[in-house]
Amino acid sequence: MGRSVTAALPPVMGLGGASLGNLGTAMSDAEAADLLATAWDAGVRHFDTAPHYGLGLSERRLGRFLATKPRDEFVVSTKVGRLLRPVAGWQGEQDTEGFVVPGDLRREWDFTPDGIRTSLEESCDRLGLDAVDIVYLHDPERWDLAAAVTSGWPALVGLRAAGTVGAIGVGSMDTEALLAVARTGDADLLMVAGRYTLLDQSVLPEVVDVCSRTGTRMVAAAVFNSGLLADTTSPTTYDYGEVPAAKLETARRIAAVCAAHGVDLPTAALHYPLRDEMVQSVIFGAAQPSQVRQNVDRLTRRIPPGLWSDLAEQGLVP
Repeated sequence: MGRSVTAALPPVMGLGGASLGNLGTAMSDAEAADLLATAWDAGVRHFDTAPHYGLGLSERRLGRFLATKPRDEFVVSTKVGRLLRPVAGWQGEQDTEGFVVPGDLRREWDFTPDGIRTSLEESCDRLGLDAVDIVYLHDPERWDLAAAVTSGWPALVGLRAAGTVGAIGVGSMDTEALLAVARTGDADLLMVAGRYTLLDQSVLPEVVDVCSRTGTRMVAAAVFNSGLLADTTSPTTYDYGEVPAAKLETARRIAAVCAAHGVDLPTAALHYPLRDEMVQSVIFGAAQPSQVRQNVDRLTRRIPPGLWSDLAEQGLVP
């Protein structure tokens, strides 16, 4: 029997905070505030962040903005597993993990119970919040999946039992990490990054089957696979790397089917995972206010049912 976690579930759409940490491109504090204000005015009330994003910059910017909003009107998720610690002898180097920020801090893997608690406390300090609504183990497979689940996961379960957090889960691009946490039967949510999209359905069938048995819901993130499903005419990245030729060809075939139904590819990409009853929410990224408005508008559109059946008949989706 799965647990009932209705009260802890986030809204159906949310804003990812990687760009607030200057992922790939720098933005000013004023631009970050404008982006968040646009999201709020468009109805977004679900915000996801992490210490990893800009070495805490994303959390700080989000916290400053949310300090102006009623606490009972928004849901915040952050992540644990990486502590931020000063770099001894720092001489002005930049971060080396994709964020355009000074590299005066280093990420230190720590999935011990003390590390989990410390990470959450430090995130709350950066966010200016007494507590966050949702906490995910972040990329445990990049450190030691078995050790993280053995050590860090019980710590999160304990924090939820104590009422320190509302919901817990794992955020990962790795299906084995998603499965390992889902199989505990104690997870409220899995943040599935890039693995439940029009181009990658790695969560089918096993992860979805486990979620159905345990009552664990999914939050679909990186539904554009970091860029390819947002624009196939001048694609930049796929899963934060170079675009494979086969993926580009498939994306263009999917886009053609979508166009025949009067739907643009990004709109279909946002709606696709939400067809699954186990998907609670979709998180989209945005670097500009116009992108926020576009994505919110896309999520309000009706998708012709024939689109999905045509994609399946052509072998483009399961």
